Amino acid sequence: MERVVITGIGLATPNGLGTQATWQSLLAGQSGIAPITLFDASTFPTRFAGEVKGFVPEEYIPKKKVKEMGRFAQLSVAASQMCMQDSGIELTDEDRDQCGTFIGVGLGGLEYLFQHSITLHEKGPHKVSPYFIPTVIANLAAGQVALSLDLRGASYCNTSACSSSAHSLGEAFEWIRRGRSHIMLTGGAEATITGLGIGGFCAMFALSRRNDEPQRASRPWDKGRDGFVCSEGAGSLLLESLSHAKKRGAKIYAEVVGYGASCDAYHITKPAPDGAGAQRAMKMALDDAKLAPDAIDYINAHGTSTPQGDIEETRAILKTFGDHAASKRLWVSSTKSAMGHLLGGAGGVEAAVCALALRHGAVPPTLNLDDPDPECTLDYVPFTSRERRLKHVMSNSFGFGGTNVSLVFSQFDG
Repeated sequence: MERVVITGIGLATPNGLGTQATWQSLLAGQSGIAPITLFDASTFPTRFAGEVKGFVPEEYIPKKKVKEMGRFAQLSVAASQMCMQDSGIELTDEDRDQCGTFIGVGLGGLEYLFQHSITLHEKGPHKVSPYFIPTVIANLAAGQVALSLDLRGASYCNTSACSSSAHSLGEAFEWIRRGRSHIMLTGGAEATITGLGIGGFCAMFALSRRNDEPQRASRPWDKGRDGFVCSEGAGSLLLESLSHAKKRGAKIYAEVVGYGASCDAYHITKPAPDGAGAQRAMKMALDDAKLAPDAIDYINAHGTSTPQGDIEETRAILKTFGDHAASKRLWVSSTKSAMGHLLGGAGGVEAAVCALALRHGAVPPTLNLDDPDPECTLDYVPFTSRERRLKHVMSNSFGFGGTNVSLVFSQFDG
């Protein structure tokens, strides 16, 4: 099978527009969480989130096309353009016929779903915009990215809640190593900071309500955690077969070596108490990578800052990695402590963080871990980034519906 490498990264996150802006902010331990400005949230129980600040769609998309896209698709197009530019690739016509776009999205265009529902109710069906459906459906992130960059390979959207983009990356990895394509643009996007999105998560009591100190609200593994912080953004990665990347002399961030996926089959929103589903995904990814548990140096955890999820992931890591984790030789951190939770876009951004960690030999910290929960006993890299040579790292993404995805990345050794 083909070896698969990461040769391009593009990020649009609450911590910065661009890969370096996001990476440097994470390493510096800066939070991207702030009061909501995208709509009037003054009557909501939660009034803060992680917005992509300073994003002007017209800087990436022709003005007449902007109205055809939901914000999630706009962010994905921007991140994908950055990714292709970063890769330095010059696509031939044959490349464009092959290059697929697998972009994961959890919910799609909630802002337009809300607006057009009101229009239908108040003014009737003849006033519903012809752009309603294209701005709402989740696969139009992949579709608009393909249109924007003239990529004509397979294009589809994995929708599996908060593991959507991790699934997409895993499937793009499979697509290349089976020889169906040499190039795939993958990752994910989400934009649910709308009245409907925040209101829905508030109704589930899923969000933190720490309105008086939003930058301290996302606190994975801390006793004072009270829910996750909703964020928006996009992460795009260019995957290539090693032979294709070498042929063009590409810069290589990291190699993708393992992909595991499972389902808890336990509850629509709660993780299984014994962490069995997460264990199966991590073990499958390790087996796929042909690595022993003690080969992993770092895990970018799902780490959402929810009371149950943090404990179940900790249990799953302890059962999978044993003494390697219990003795704190395995570093674990949650970049959601700084960025919040990008939902369907999280896995793509966090895979990019893993690739950057391997390339730079540095691990972003977990913020706000002031008083660790006694059931959360791992080395969570609190407050300050750390440096060491990393050989193999893992990214975990879990979602409503009991979905679990683990991906393993390795330092490229030629």
